[in-house]
Amino acid sequence: MKKDIHPDYHNIKVVMTDGTEYLTRSTYGAEGDTLQLDIDPKTHPAWTGATGQLMDRGGRVSRFKERFKGLGI
Repeated sequence: MKKDIHPDYHNIKVVMTDGTEYLTRSTYGAEGDTLQLDIDPKTHPAWTGATGQLMDRGGRVSRFKERFKGLGI
């Protein structure tokens, strides 16, 4: 194999929306960084089968609705 072409895998901590944490290996960030999830399989309707609304974190949905409110969509 060629040297120096593979990503650097290291241990990071992943924090789910309900606060549970687990350690995994990833190319994200640096060794020991924390990845805080906004949406995960425990809360997303695609995985849970729920028909509820997603939380609008960061105002993305609100900005989209405001921008395109005149189109009647």
